[in-house]
Amino acid sequence: MTELPGPGPARRVNGVVLDETGRRIIELLQQDGRLSYAAIGKTVGLSEAAARQRVQRLLESGAVRVVGVTDPVVLGYRRQAMIGVRTDGDPATAADAVSALDGVRYVVVTAGSFDLMVEVVAEDDARLLDVVAAIRAVETVWSTETFLHLRPRERGRARGAW
Repeated sequence: MTELPGPGPARRVNGVVLDETGRRIIELLQQDGRLSYAAIGKTVGLSEAAARQRVQRLLESGAVRVVGVTDPVVLGYRRQAMIGVRTDGDPATAADAVSALDGVRYVVVTAGSFDLMVEVVAEDDARLLDVVAAIRAVETVWSTETFLHLRPRERGRARGAW
């Protein structure tokens, strides 16, 4: 979950006013994307119709997307890792190639020690090695460093959903 600024003045995001009520609605949807409009409204002090309108505006603006989140372990992917990737040349070119590989969940172009951070899921260590080898085979990749996930934590629990 994305950490956004806490309470403060309302601001416009993609044409939608994001005030404290909007922030709270987003937080609720991050916790349970299937929450009813009635439950959202009750929690934030709006009618069901007003909650529906607010959620719809957030969706239409692109400020919020409601998606299904999978648990890789339940789906048979026992090995998860973040892979730091250094490239020579345009990192976006490498990001496009790496994004197309099986087992890659997402790729982020970064600033700092690595040009890309890549999240990978694999059935086992052998498959993880295959994915790492495929990343290293991308023409502009010159080094990788693999960080195994040992104990994933749920996001948003300690400091709220923002």
